Amino acid sequence: MKDDAREFELYDLRVEVVAGPGPMVCDHRVGDSFTLCGENLSFPAGQSFPLYPLAALLPLLPAKQRPTHANDWMTTDMEVACPDPHCGARFRITRTGKSRFRHGDVTREPWKPADG
Repeated sequence: MKDDAREFELYDLRVEVVAGPGPMVCDHRVGDSFTLCGENLSFPAGQSFPLYPLAALLPLLPAKQRPTHANDWMTTDMEVACPDPHCGARFRITRTGKSRFRHGDVTREPWKPADG
């Protein structure tokens, strides 16, 4: 079995705070950001990120990492509103590149070829 058959790609992501329709009330500022590569979040040195917006963003990120159809909203929609209804912030999720992973490096489940 060729090793490349056990490899897959995920998009690397950048999540950045952008101005929305109203004033921001949460503890984030325009330009605050983090990146996601595989399963690893990285924050710029000295920058924090509020828990509640992060919790709201986390379920979207694995879907954004995967290839999607060109017409899928996960492909076309880049901005997500802050979960606080009184905060005007938006979070822009941008695909910045791709990283390649090997099945055996991310799970202990034995590799089996996909059906079909």
